[in-house]
Amino acid sequence: MNLEKILAISGKPGLYVLKVQTRTGFVAESLVDGKKITVNLRSNVSLLSEISVYTYEGEKPLKEVMNSIAEKENNGPAISHKEDVAAQAAYFKEILPNYDEERVYASDIRKILNWYNTLQAKGLVTTEEAVAKEVVEAVTAEAEAPAEKPKKSKKVAE
Repeated sequence: MNLEKILAISGKPGLYVLKVQTRTGFVAESLVDGKKITVNLRSNVSLLSEISVYTYEGEKPLKEVMNSIAEKENNGPAISHKEDVAAQAAYFKEILPNYDEERVYASDIRKILNWYNTLQAKGLVTTEEAVAKEVVEAVTAEAEAPAEKPKKSKKVAE
């Protein structure tokens, strides 16, 4: 799962994809409705690839948490972010058993589940194993394809 250009913008609902950088900020496209917005440099913007979840051992990158959800759900949707807090906490405990319950709030869990389901609905959720399998299949198909014979070049008499 590639979270490099996926953004969460403070004060704006949903997730956005970074499209173009400008002198005064950047243009982002909503994953929900496809509308483009301009965001200035003073806005509070978070790249999902830079977000981590607190655990008792340290911090775990959001990408790894999302991959755990994808593996549990076979790349399908997770429970809704509108479920009750206890159900969300129990689900998150299955995904990340050692998350720091004092530092990871219910609102954080809700946000992560909402983000995952948004990405999954757009077809952006893949496990590392699925990506590796696609790469292997592509390489295998390329190796099995008959190679083109090199064209004979015509020599010009000097």
